[in-house]
Amino acid sequence: MQTSSSSANQTMSRAATVVPPHAWFAVSAVFHYLGPSFAVLLFPAVGVLGVAWLRIASAALIFAPITKPWRALRTAKNRTLLIAWGATLAAMNCSFYLALSHLPISLVAAIEFVGTIGLALYGVRSQRNFVAFATTIAGASMLINATWSSDPIGLAWAFLNGVLFVIYVALGHRVAQTGAGSGIEALGAAMTVAFVFVSPIGFNDAIHAFTDPTLLLAGIGVGVCSSVIPYVCDQLAMSRLPRASFALLLALLPASATIIGAIVLAQIPSGRDVVGIALVMAGVAVHRPGR
Repeated sequence: MQTSSSSANQTMSRAATVVPPHAWFAVSAVFHYLGPSFAVLLFPAVGVLGVAWLRIASAALIFAPITKPWRALRTAKNRTLLIAWGATLAAMNCSFYLALSHLPISLVAAIEFVGTIGLALYGVRSQRNFVAFATTIAGASMLINATWSSDPIGLAWAFLNGVLFVIYVALGHRVAQTGAGSGIEALGAAMTVAFVFVSPIGFNDAIHAFTDPTLLLAGIGVGVCSSVIPYVCDQLAMSRLPRASFALLLALLPASATIIGAIVLAQIPSGRDVVGIALVMAGVAVHRPGR
């Protein structure tokens, strides 16, 4: 059992080393909004918090046999960090879906991105990176040209999600510094904690999906697309990148949202959107991570 865990750690660490961190982040960026675009379709049948429960529960179930979360949670050294990370994941996912139930995904994405600007700005140490930061922000500003909503409840959930997303990045990066393999083990433990936190508020709505195999499979699909693939890729990228560099890469999220909107929702980008995507790509390409 221990040998199997060690082998998995080595495999993940090797993958993080061989594949460039920007590639892992690109995969994460694609799935970051691909999952939610499908989750919105489940809201009428399962409810907002029911979808959040299905997402977290399915991810926790997938991680459990691979990461053995009970071992990490037995370690007093990291228990507090993992509980905080898990609580953040639960609250972030719930607030994100509650915001999507009130506001268009473009506006929620814009607000989610705002909080990470501070993390990226904190890490600007050179003239080159300042130019990269300015270029990226200019491009992202063109992409998030969303109309502000008059829905105060939706905006409150969106801003809460933005704050929690920054906390997720900060805690996740701290965990990733122990290595990609260990980081993914910790992610499995945090997802188990998130499942405990979300169950009292989401299970009653999610139970309706158990009578419909199609809904249940769709909920599992949302969990894989929204929590398993992107969070694992985040850990693989964070293990190689400084926190500020990872925060700057988050500027790709509005770009990925635009591309996914065109493919999944037939929302064809305008010329302004294309220019914004080009500027974001240029800023990310110019940036150089610090030591």
